[in-house]
Amino acid sequence: MGRKVTVATCALNQWALDFEGNLQRILKSIEIAKHKGARYRLGPELEICGYGCWDHYYESDTLLHSLQVLAALLESPVTQDIICDVGMPVMHQNVRYNCRVIFLNRKILLIRPKMSLANEGNYRELRWFTPWSKSRQTEEYFLPRMIQDLTEQETVPFGDAVLATWDTCIGSEICEELWTPHSPHVDMGLDGVEIFTNASGSHHVLRKAHARVDLVTMATTKNGGIYLLANQKGCDGDRLYYDGCAMIAMNGSMFAQGSQFSLDDEVLTATLDLEDVRSYRAEISSRNLAASRASPYPRVKVDFALSCREDLLEPLSERIEWKYHSPSEEISLGPACWLWDFLRRSQQAGFFLPLSGGVDSAATACLVYSMCCQVCEAVKNGNQQVLTDVQTIVNETSYTPQDPRDLCGRILTTCYMASENSSQETCSRARELAQQIGSHHVGVSIDPAVKAIVGIFSLVTGKSPLFAAHGGSSRENLALQNVQARVRMVIAYLFAQLSLWSRGARGGLLVLGSANVDESLLGYLTKYDCSSADINPIGGISKTDLRAFVQFCVERFQLSALQRILAAPATAELEPLVDGQVSQTDEEDMGMTYTELSVYGRLRKASKAGPFSMFCRLLTGWSDTYTPRQVADKVKRFFSRYSMNRHKMTTLTPAYHAENYSPDDNRFDLRPFLYNTGWSWQFRCIEDQVCRAAVLQLERRVQQDLDDVD
Repeated sequence: MGRKVTVATCALNQWALDFEGNLQRILKSIEIAKHKGARYRLGPELEICGYGCWDHYYESDTLLHSLQVLAALLESPVTQDIICDVGMPVMHQNVRYNCRVIFLNRKILLIRPKMSLANEGNYRELRWFTPWSKSRQTEEYFLPRMIQDLTEQETVPFGDAVLATWDTCIGSEICEELWTPHSPHVDMGLDGVEIFTNASGSHHVLRKAHARVDLVTMATTKNGGIYLLANQKGCDGDRLYYDGCAMIAMNGSMFAQGSQFSLDDEVLTATLDLEDVRSYRAEISSRNLAASRASPYPRVKVDFALSCREDLLEPLSERIEWKYHSPSEEISLGPACWLWDFLRRSQQAGFFLPLSGGVDSAATACLVYSMCCQVCEAVKNGNQQVLTDVQTIVNETSYTPQDPRDLCGRILTTCYMASENSSQETCSRARELAQQIGSHHVGVSIDPAVKAIVGIFSLVTGKSPLFAAHGGSSRENLALQNVQARVRMVIAYLFAQLSLWSRGARGGLLVLGSANVDESLLGYLTKYDCSSADINPIGGISKTDLRAFVQFCVERFQLSALQRILAAPATAELEPLVDGQVSQTDEEDMGMTYTELSVYGRLRKASKAGPFSMFCRLLTGWSDTYTPRQVADKVKRFFSRYSMNRHKMTTLTPAYHAENYSPDDNRFDLRPFLYNTGWSWQFRCIEDQVCRAAVLQLERRVQQDLDDVD
């Protein structure tokens, strides 16, 4: 006889410290789960307070308000007759833990603390929490009086235990524990646990979904079982975007897939047969031999069943193939959802974007347009919250967005800021793209402001700086470029604050930056120029991926103007034109290509390579393209420029985190910003290797000549 169970997992757009909103979203998800027939509901990691509270976890208020929300959940009729698994911080014996609180019908069954904390990259869980180190052990947790009054319990189990219902056994993992070399689900499965749950706060990085899906499916391939993964969705108030991807797997196959990028909260359910788990395990003799020797987990007995007689006629969920997004699709969706959360939660009326006619600002404009497409689609599909948010943003309660171009015209203002060094080509490219996406577009000349500022300097010093093309020094040339860039930033913020006022509309605009991750890594930007903004949706994306994304937008959104932008060389247009044509390109200025920059970035951050080890890696990796001398010169040029400009990383605009080599200072990339830019010891080691390589090459040539004579 089958044992059909319906289980639910969630992807919720929780917000740090938004206790009221978080509570309502949790209650709504439980209500939906019950409506779909689920008798177990799993939510994201730390969903009660929001994952990204950071140093607010130190505050007693955060603990108090989390307990108050838990009390509201316990006493709500919505939470009756379903096992609810929620995440919150818990203080036990003066130690703060990241916990799952599992309850049923006003009784707390178990508080399960996280045992492996994420403490690398963007994560600092060891800063706020302590891992539970007592494997397969529980202690008594004395409930606060506000909870005792509701549950009529004085103490509940706290620790590493599993739940034993009438018909199955359930064990919990929390986010990072799935990624560890020896995950808890291995030992739990050997001890008879049939349903594994994982509450995550896992953020989006390009191409990361494959790893997450592989981990979940492999968790049940060797050991059998049902695996539920819940995840945070949306922007939690910081640089990260949590990309949902809730899923349900069984015996190595996927049975339910949540969306990776969406403006909707999601509740995912599947109806599965426990007998399929038991028959799958029965055939794996090596697993059964290991299970016979397994150490037992403490079991919390639960007078409840996930299956019931009414489920006999319930159809089982079918296997599915996971559908992955291409990297370009990920870029079109993830940063766009992130932008939407920032816009609606900041209570601003839209965005202001300096549109230069180049790839980076064009990509940023396309992300806003993609956001408008997703908003219109969500409203079309009946998302009332998105409709309410749109009406609040545009200050029009009767407005229903249907056309992305119309919505874009209401919330995006683009501006081409021309100088005497700007070409007509970039101006027309910017204008054409603005017309195709529907943004409110303006053009201004910054020359009067630039001349006024340089005039002040000349008035005080009696000196008039010149561009290098006009006979000036490199210092004069750089200063004259930088003043143009910084004037653009000042103008951007002036227009962001007052352009809607000038049009008789309410509110202000968020200024969007458009410096990509490679330019930020090298410092190929002016400090406090128009890359300085409120937020930057492309600040964690490489130039290579951005170009692929822009090409994707040509086809997805029918934006033909992007073809001209892609065909043009990347240029800052800060130096004088020659016969009306651009005389300056980014790659010539940098002395390296964007493709090379991406390689340097990944080696420096992801592979932990210093100058010498980077040279050694590239010496073999680029052996078919460059000589050892050329590789050495390239590596030395990169590290010299990188270390000279590292100080600029302290002022980077908060950016969407999409790459694992982001140079985001003091948040993701914990490196100093004042270096000895000579790298004398390191560069000498490189030179020694170049000399050795030259000697080896000479010896090989001599040997080859001798072989030819023989």
